[in-house]
This record gives sequence, C-alpha cells and structure tokens, in this order.
Amino acid sequence: QVQLVESGGGLMQAGGSLRLSCAASGRTFRRDAMGWFRQAPGKEREFVAAISWSGVSTYYGDSVKGRFTISRDNDKSTVYLQMNSLKPEDTAVYYCAADGRMYGPAPRVSSEYNYWGQGTQVTVSS
Repeated sequence: QVQLVESGGGLMQAGGSLRLSCAASGRTFRRDAMGWFRQAPGKEREFVAAISWSGVSTYYGDSVKGRFTISRDNDKSTVYLQMNSLKPEDTAVYYCAADGRMYGPAPRVSSEYNYWGQGTQVTVSS
C-alpha cells in the first residue's frame, strides 16, 4: 500500500510560480515511477509530467513543456512539480500518482498508475 499526500497548491497570479510536493509513505518509494496529473472542472484528467524511478527520465505534457519541471528526492520519498510562468488555463486540481510497479517505465496514461493522492487545488488568476 502507498500513501501519497500533495501540498503546495494555492492561488497565484498569471506569470507566477508554485512548487507542488508529494510525500510518499508505505512502501519503497525509490523503485516507483511517479507522475503528476491535473483535472479542471468539466474536463478529463490530463497528464502533466512523469519521472522514472531513478530520476533520469522525465516526460511532460505538451501544454506544460518548458514551464514545469518534475523532480524527485528519493531520500525524502518526495516528488516535486515546479510550475513557472503559470497561466489561467493551468487552474485545476493536481494529483500525484505512483506507478506501483518496481522499476517500471514512467507512464503518461493515468490508468497505468496504481496509487493516487487526494489532490491539491491550483488556481491561477489573470
């Protein structure tokens, strides 16, 4: 079993930055690929970013590429999402997810993830 707790969301003006954190507990975090997804009201859950278990490989959704950065600290069992140059269209609930398959690839599809956090709200005003 894996528990994921997101933090760092909030209200920010367009052009600003936020850093989301996702603290993991309950199993060996360092062997799981991790991902961030988001869901805006009335829209489907959207892939934001993913990172391999080693941290060597990262992947981004087209809408955030060049603005967001995913990273991880395996000693702290935490994955981060640094969000820069925020836009109003980034407004959504952001979810952290753990792959749950040791040494697996870093999926970009939500159905490939087995564990999810409760989400944290990010609101970007224009």
